[in-house]
Amino acid sequence: MSFPDFFDQVPTITVHDGLAEMLGACTDGMITYRYIDAVRLAGHSCPTVAGAYLMTRRALNALYPDGTPERGALRVRFAAAQDEGVSGVIGSVIGLITGAAGIGGFKGIGGNFQRQHLLQYGVGGDGEVVFERGDNGAAVRLSMHMQRVPADPGMSVLLRKILDGVATPDDKRGFATLWQGRVQRILIDHVDDPELFTVTALAPPAAQ
Repeated sequence: MSFPDFFDQVPTITVHDGLAEMLGACTDGMITYRYIDAVRLAGHSCPTVAGAYLMTRRALNALYPDGTPERGALRVRFAAAQDEGVSGVIGSVIGLITGAAGIGGFKGIGGNFQRQHLLQYGVGGDGEVVFERGDNGAAVRLSMHMQRVPADPGMSVLLRKILDGVATPDDKRGFATLWQGRVQRILIDHVDDPELFTVTALAPPAAQ
């Protein structure tokens, strides 16, 4: 199966998963995720999937500046409901990388490695998503701004032809090229763009 070449240029995300290490899925527990993993999960590549991938990378870099993120040790809270807008799509990509899961998540072994209920929707508050470490309470709130990378004006014309059933093969190829061109700009040209996401550090809870 062939994918756009730029997929391989997107920065990877490496995490440590203690459950994977204990059960022998990988001997050292280190797992490296690539953008193509998010694409395979979602079944497509789009600005939302790209944004969710970069959002997770940005949050993990902020929360673990000097170490490897621990998969399964983060709580993720969405202000919106799961079925509101693209929250569910974003949540699935975040869950893939962080291990955070909802009601159907892994319940743990002997009180350890629980991932169930670490991913919550409809919590409210400012911003789109809050990532919080389970060990020290450090948290960041993020909102993405995909309008920072606008679509090519020609896309809407080609999309209308496709939806109306009158697009030629060249129209379809042209639309796909323009679509992935925007995704490429997001993932490559704007990968570390400070204006693509609003990142706000939240004070950890006071010590008891």
